[in-house]
Amino acid sequence: MPWAGGGIGIRVWFRTISRKGWRFDSSSAHSFMKSLIKKQPDNTIELTVIIPAEEIKAVRNEIIEAFGKETEIPGFRKGMAPKDVLEKQIDPDRVREEILKKLLPKTYVEAVKEHGIKPIINPKIHVNKLDQDKDWEYTALICEAPTISLDGYKEKIKSLTVKSKIIVPGTQPQPVNFDEVAKLILETASMEIPHILVEEEVDRLLSQTLDEVKKLGLTLDQYLASTKRTVEDLRLEYAQKAANDLKLEFALQKIAEEENINIEEKEIDEAIAKAQSEAEKQNLQANRHLLSVILRQQKTLDFLRNL
Repeated sequence: MPWAGGGIGIRVWFRTISRKGWRFDSSSAHSFMKSLIKKQPDNTIELTVIIPAEEIKAVRNEIIEAFGKETEIPGFRKGMAPKDVLEKQIDPDRVREEILKKLLPKTYVEAVKEHGIKPIINPKIHVNKLDQDKDWEYTALICEAPTISLDGYKEKIKSLTVKSKIIVPGTQPQPVNFDEVAKLILETASMEIPHILVEEEVDRLLSQTLDEVKKLGLTLDQYLASTKRTVEDLRLEYAQKAANDLKLEFALQKIAEEENINIEEKEIDEAIAKAQSEAEKQNLQANRHLLSVILRQQKTLDFLRNL
């Protein structure tokens, strides 16, 4: 990746997978690293990390040394070129990139542990300072799970499902559908969704829509004109959908935890076995965790429908 001189304003985005935080081996100590947090009411967290120049210098020397062992430089035996010669041969942007690859994940994990943060997404990193022979600084934007209140949800669900348990001679009882249960849970649950999660989901929905529009042979402008909407209209619509989807997801997760509703490996295997094609089976097998989350949600909804 290209690095501009000084590094101000460079953004490094890391892929988010099922909103799981980074997991790295953090056995190396970074005792001189400094970090500060700024927590917002919706549990979005801005984590600022400062890496001392001494530590950067030590890692830089390691990288240059490793480069020297792998590189043949005219006039020197392999691995024997002096440091000043090596430094002229290696691209400084590459050195900075390699230093970040080594220090950024480790210092991030240490800062998270130091402040007792429990992130549910991978960090969005903004590098603030990359000046030569000075401390480096970056900011990680992350979030924790929202605080959830579900007071009285069982009583409300039971008042909904009781009608389906009334047996009328000559008729079949009609079970409560999922939409009714989901709507009641959304009305009952109280929480503030981190805005970073909503924005992430909106971006995903917009990207998905753009892909579908392209498959139809249309441009985004043509699609918007045909639906009499603007990009902002679409973003607002998707923001509402994202907020509701996330709210329901968190609510169902809390209910599943409280009711000890879990998914066993055999249930995942059974779901994969029902796939219509080999390609679908391979896709599900590669995403077992996500499949487990979906199955748990379905199981929780079934539990609610039977209250």
